[in-house]
Amino acid sequence: MGRGRDYGVEAIDPHRGAPITDVHRSYKRALHSDMAEDMAARDAEEAARRGKPMTSEEIEKRRDYYLERIPAKLTRMRYSSFTRYFRFFMQLGWVERTGKIETSAFQEKYPPAPPRVFYRLTAAGRAASDAEWSNPIVVLYPDLFNLSYFREKNRGHRYYRQPKKVKP
Repeated sequence: MGRGRDYGVEAIDPHRGAPITDVHRSYKRALHSDMAEDMAARDAEEAARRGKPMTSEEIEKRRDYYLERIPAKLTRMRYSSFTRYFRFFMQLGWVERTGKIETSAFQEKYPPAPPRVFYRLTAAGRAASDAEWSNPIVVLYPDLFNLSYFREKNRGHRYYRQPKKVKP
């Protein structure tokens, strides 16, 4: 991500860190921004193919148009899934607690609520590749989840209906 500008995505201070909820929100906004950017680029390519190239201002307006219309739940990684993956990042040593804890707004009125714990990337997390970040379970359990496991698992799935055989 981050091919272009940030488009309202909150940057997380690498030294201070952020709570999981803030990291998730920034991740979702970055996904939506990249998605809108891709849709606007596709429109610009189509316009160029038709012989009517778009200006950079028109592309920007088109990107904003798409960004406003992307539903929050359209892209993957709901919060519950994100916390699961975040746990894998902690097990791999890519993320660590900073030691900073703050009271959440909910906790101010109802004491049993959990506090907001801040996390930050480690040197190992910065060194991890995009492929490792996209599938940490394979990095964490290479003996259980390798490429042959996923091939075998997907072999039984049919993503289309087979046509019925007609007897002659």
